[in-house]
Amino acid sequence: MAHRDTAAFAEFAAARSGALFRAAYLMVGDHALAEDLLQEALTKTYVAWPRLHDINNAEAYTRKAITTTAISWWRRKSWHNEKPRGDVPERGHAGHGDDIAERDRMWRELQNLAPRQRAAIVLRYYEDLTEAQTAAALGCSVGTVKSQVFDGLKKLRQALGTDTVLVPNEPNGMVMGQ
Repeated sequence: MAHRDTAAFAEFAAARSGALFRAAYLMVGDHALAEDLLQEALTKTYVAWPRLHDINNAEAYTRKAITTTAISWWRRKSWHNEKPRGDVPERGHAGHGDDIAERDRMWRELQNLAPRQRAAIVLRYYEDLTEAQTAAALGCSVGTVKSQVFDGLKKLRQALGTDTVLVPNEPNGMVMGQ
């Protein structure tokens, strides 16, 4: 890769790593795994960089790499029946003790969803992608995204015993899937 391309990639990685790490963390629910996932996705993006002429293409490519790599990891991990250990870090808000417990429980239930359902929900509600953008990131149709989100939210509602599901780490608890 030419020096100019390397510099452009480094600039992209520095500018977008925070948001991309957040997406990776939401996918895997573990800080160290999210760092590994982001590193692998950025490596794939670096290799493809000469073909990515627009920074929007680079970000979409990297998000898709995060998603497909995470799904691949989940499949391998579920084959070994491994479960993530430890607690998900929370952002505390004064006077919101019940909300924190509810969000923590929602995080745990989110980790129990099927990989594609979890990815679809993370991309739609946490990353705020459109259905079309989510479909592109998952490599499927918009209809598949809709059904994965519907089925995932239904399982979350059943597991949580509620008609609404709150997004964790949002101060006001954005409601999804009422």
